[in-house]
Amino acid sequence: MNYELKNLPERSSKPREVGFTMAMDKGLSIREAEDFVSVAGNHVDIVKLGWATSFVTPNLKEKLQVFKNAGIPAYFGGTLFEAFVIRNQFDDYRRVLDKFGMTYAEVSDGSMDMEHDKKCEYIEKLSKQVTVLSEVGSKDADKIIPPYQWIELMQKELQAGSWKVIGEAREGGNVGLFRGTGEVRSGLVQEILTKVPFEKIIWEAPQKAQQVWFVKLLGANVNLGNIAPNEVIPLETVRLGLRGDTFLHFLGIERSKDAKSVPPFYAD
Repeated sequence: MNYELKNLPERSSKPREVGFTMAMDKGLSIREAEDFVSVAGNHVDIVKLGWATSFVTPNLKEKLQVFKNAGIPAYFGGTLFEAFVIRNQFDDYRRVLDKFGMTYAEVSDGSMDMEHDKKCEYIEKLSKQVTVLSEVGSKDADKIIPPYQWIELMQKELQAGSWKVIGEAREGGNVGLFRGTGEVRSGLVQEILTKVPFEKIIWEAPQKAQQVWFVKLLGANVNLGNIAPNEVIPLETVRLGLRGDTFLHFLGIERSKDAKSVPPFYAD
């Protein structure tokens, strides 16, 4: 940090199990990737190359090397896994992981129908090759999964070999864990937390209001994902109580509702 401030929440250090930030790369150029890691490399733990963007991204090996040189693992989005599976090319997918030197992979079923036992079988097989993250939840806004089923799916995928499970929200933050308006399905989240360990979940939360909600509920070291590259630094300030939205939260101070102090408190 550039200077000292007292009474900040303690942040976990890399490599970490909690306080995890997963950034979403939707097509950064090599130069943009270099700029990104130079600014935010200390605050990002892993980079997801969104959905199947890696299929059309030029100079893919060179870009992956940028992240590797910065000590930041990268992985292909789960939709790419599904694109191979639905075409009966699972073995080809495994060869792609080896070809590009991937050490992480995401298993998902958000875009296609898949028997859950089959999904767990894929997790088990891939976990012998790479570290697996598995995504739970549908990309279809009309498909509502009840809380007990979220819990059951997450537990089975962890047992099958997933390192962490990801709560689906898409890059827009308007499905899965969230309503179409972006509002958190708070009852769902809190019920999941009664049965699935806090450190085993990465909550996709691309919108600032969603990030603030999770930080206030679970603290500075909540695992968050689908963070835009230019939002990693702002998220870190939210985690540390250095943005208006969480400014008083970690100090144990409540803002008086009728306070008329200057300057006013507001969320920037």
